[in-house]
Amino acid sequence: MTRHRITGLLGALALAAGTLAGAAGPAAAADPTGRESGVHGAAAEPPAEFGTDWHDPLTAAPPVARPATRSCEVTVAEAQFRDYTPYVGNYAPPAACGGTWAKVVLRLDGKVKGRQYDRLGHLSLGGVEILRTSTPEPSPDGITWSVEKDVTRYRDTLSKPQPVEMLIGNFVDGTYTGVIDVKVTLTFYAADRDRHVPAPDTPDRVLPLTTPSVTTPRNTERLLAEVYATGSGGGCEEYWYMTTPDAAPYSCKAADGPYREVRISVDGQLAGIAAPFPTVWTGGWSNPFLWYVTPAPRAFDVQPVLYDLTPYAALLNDGRPHRIEVSVAGVPAGQSGWSTPTNLLLWQDEGRAVVTGSLTRHEEGEPANSTRWTPAAPGTPAAQHRLDTEGGHRLTVTGRLDTSHGRVTTTVTRAVRNTSAHRWTEGENQDALTATWTDEESVTRGSTTVRTARTYTMDGETTLGTGDRLRTVIALGDRAETSTLRGGRTVDRTRLDDRYTGDASYTANVPREQRHAVGTSSEHYQLYGSEPGRGCYDRTLSTAQGTVTVDRRRC
Repeated sequence: MTRHRITGLLGALALAAGTLAGAAGPAAAADPTGRESGVHGAAAEPPAEFGTDWHDPLTAAPPVARPATRSCEVTVAEAQFRDYTPYVGNYAPPAACGGTWAKVVLRLDGKVKGRQYDRLGHLSLGGVEILRTSTPEPSPDGITWSVEKDVTRYRDTLSKPQPVEMLIGNFVDGTYTGVIDVKVTLTFYAADRDRHVPAPDTPDRVLPLTTPSVTTPRNTERLLAEVYATGSGGGCEEYWYMTTPDAAPYSCKAADGPYREVRISVDGQLAGIAAPFPTVWTGGWSNPFLWYVTPAPRAFDVQPVLYDLTPYAALLNDGRPHRIEVSVAGVPAGQSGWSTPTNLLLWQDEGRAVVTGSLTRHEEGEPANSTRWTPAAPGTPAAQHRLDTEGGHRLTVTGRLDTSHGRVTTTVTRAVRNTSAHRWTEGENQDALTATWTDEESVTRGSTTVRTARTYTMDGETTLGTGDRLRTVIALGDRAETSTLRGGRTVDRTRLDDRYTGDASYTANVPREQRHAVGTSSEHYQLYGSEPGRGCYDRTLSTAQGTVTVDRRRC
């Protein structure tokens, strides 16, 4: 996965840059005190430029918390990916940890060496996708990395034997030598009421949306859809946020510009909207030196878009098949590049065989999407073209259900918005984007309201300057605030703030030893919760020339 115009010029360089690394050091270890710590597994002073060896990839995100109860581990997949042949196997739940679990944690351990681009991967059980991920770019002598994910919500799928399919699409030949070696395990932690470690509320059914036609249980009283939406696979939709209308002289076109919106519909009626997350993979923005140690947010753990479809439960409960479909607005007709695997998460009413009700409100605002191209001043080599984009959409849906515990009304309101300014010179030797996406959602179910405000930001510029010196400077943000109100009073609040900054440069079109690559990066991940036990997590990672210079934990 490489950048469009500048990577067209430098595609081989991005690959060759991946061969600079040597043996990678161990990932930073956790500080058991939870206080401030120093550097783990890294030199005190970074080298003057990238050499032949750097630290293993790591992120500042917190590890998955585990309860102190009996645990069992199951290997789900163990494979070497050389091509596009999926790993196929079988899964069976562990007998030793019972059928009620306090938590289930997925862990992927990977290793790769040689030359290779970043690759996308997924893992599914019984057709239910439980992990979508990407890989780091390797060094000649090899790197290792790991990904952890809480998959407790898939209890229904995990509770019975399932076929397993995993694929990390890869290509290996005399040039692309990196074979991707992975092992995926699931660790089950038993629930223990005596130790106050209960089993959490999880969906009663998890249905993969393998075709648009689906029949749900007739007593469904809550329904969520999760969509692992990614613009990927190379080409322009990997950089959808930088596409331009046909009139603008830019290498990646989209008739309606860069505005994208992930939509879900029920029987042809719009049922949910969301802003896509602007994922940057580890070969992104023409400069793998930015991402060798610290990947961009969510690159290793692609998080699904969530929709609350409970207002449609009454309609779906009639026992007949219905069409649930996902689309991405703004993608040029006939153009590939987006993947949207979808799971339905359903809770059932134990007290009724059939739950009835109705959809009582559907209000959709007119979608907005405007672009304004300002041409560069003629005859001025450094003059920039500029494309300003504003887009947004709003949807409110209400439905009622007559359940065994009374009438429950659910209202979902969601508003998405995107503003961006894209600037580039003739030939695209300078290419810059400043963009913000907001996704605000309110879900009221009975007397409880959950409000979530998400903000994604991107501010970056790539320049190919004098002497073919390529430099990329970029800042990325992933922020979310969630508050829960009950009876109008706030009972819980959480805040996530994940920020990445990077600045890397190297000389293009020269042998590897003459590239003189330098690069710094930093990730600051903060997570605060008001509920007891959630507390505070605050970690900062900084790197220089592939060396971890700061690994600081506060709280």
